Amino acid sequence: MNPKQGVILYGPPTSGKDTVTVALTELHTKYTQFARLKVGSGKAAGYRMGSAEQLHELKAAGDVIYANTRYGNTYAIDRPGVDAAFAAGVPVVHLGQVDGIRALVDGYPADWSVVLLWCPQEVTKQRSAGRGDSDTAARLAAWDATREDLDAHPDMTWDLTIDTTATAPQDAARLIDQLLAQRAGAATA
Repeated sequence: MNPKQGVILYGPPTSGKDTVTVALTELHTKYTQFARLKVGSGKAAGYRMGSAEQLHELKAAGDVIYANTRYGNTYAIDRPGVDAAFAAGVPVVHLGQVDGIRALVDGYPADWSVVLLWCPQEVTKQRSAGRGDSDTAARLAAWDATREDLDAHPDMTWDLTIDTTATAPQDAARLIDQLLAQRAGAATA
């Protein structure tokens, strides 16, 4: 098994990817959120803002592992960014597409723990409104797309599934940390 460990958090908008990542970093400093390259506008926190030219250069070099478009922006997982994230510790990658998970797992050798964070659509609506999102309708459409994505990939296996309406972020972080410890122990056994 690969000694480099990473975490992939998959789920619809407001399922807790950011909140659980914060709880992971509070639990242990080895965890770091992977900042995807974002080409576009809007929220910059948690992203590495880039240009269309920069994305084109990465693609030409074969360094884009996965890219998708959502909310009118392009988001990319790039090999140099993942390299830097592993150099800093255990990257926590946020994804909302099964194809993205598969591209990362197949395209970047590491021991990836894949975690499904889930919440019902009504909770997404409440959480989005509660945090003051101006694009709640787009987030609800993304929730629908996530549900369709899951339905289209019934063979997808999850290392851990967490209902974020029933599990506190700190408890979710502990479960993920325990999963990585178990996997590391199994790799050395």
